[in-house]
Amino acid sequence: MLAAAFMFGVLDGLIKLMGPSYRVWDIAFYRWGMGLVLLVIIFGRQGRLLKTHNMKLMISRSITGCVAFLSLTAAIRNIPISTAMVLFFSFPAFAALFSRLIFGDCISRREIFCICGALGGVAVLLDFALDGNLFGYIMGLSSGVFAGLTVNLIKKLREKDGPVAIYFYFCMLGALVSFPAYIVSPRIPASGGDWLMAGGIAASSVLAQLLMNQGFRYCRSWEGGVFLTGEMVFTAILGIVFLGEFVSRRFWLGGFLILASNVLLNIIKAKQISHIT
Repeated sequence: MLAAAFMFGVLDGLIKLMGPSYRVWDIAFYRWGMGLVLLVIIFGRQGRLLKTHNMKLMISRSITGCVAFLSLTAAIRNIPISTAMVLFFSFPAFAALFSRLIFGDCISRREIFCICGALGGVAVLLDFALDGNLFGYIMGLSSGVFAGLTVNLIKKLREKDGPVAIYFYFCMLGALVSFPAYIVSPRIPASGGDWLMAGGIAASSVLAQLLMNQGFRYCRSWEGGVFLTGEMVFTAILGIVFLGEFVSRRFWLGGFLILASNVLLNIIKAKQISHIT
């Protein structure tokens, strides 16, 4: 899960490097369309890309994932990006709620403390501020709700379906959704560097999603959500190292809260496994 968070951080960095001339739909189509092609090239010969034990659940997971992404995009366009990301990264809390409703998982006080610690770290790191319009806040919160639901559906799918098939269906539906908007005014990479970044977006997204899907085989949905909050720390570190961004006290405090919560959650989980075995 932490490896997935790191790769999502790489994806965030590449999206930022693509520049403002590329629309959200352009980036979305690169991510889903090129990701679809990569999956076919790498795994197509195995003939298992379309194999699923629960088609309805697979389609539901793909729809909720697309809604989460589009809701986050709408939030970013209407409220400060830092506020939108804080609302989005509330999804571990919603994942815990849905985990209780769907799987009947019990969550201890110490685990709730880890969830709150990670969410608090995200809020500190991104400087939550109430600026913008109500629609933006609704969309930001919606992205967190649907992301929380999505990780639970992935957890359920991983009981029988492989990580490649789960992401293949997500890419296929995402490509179908983004293609009409993309083709109206397509932005084709004009240089070799842009092509490398577009390919990097697809490759890092594929690797991040496969690692995440695989990780849900070994942890509960809300646990995976807490680990994935590390994406913000990794993204910030990449910005510092490669883009020379300023490091504030807010970064150190927020990053510490996120990573400390992840470490503590790992310790709790390790003790639970040790007790069981």
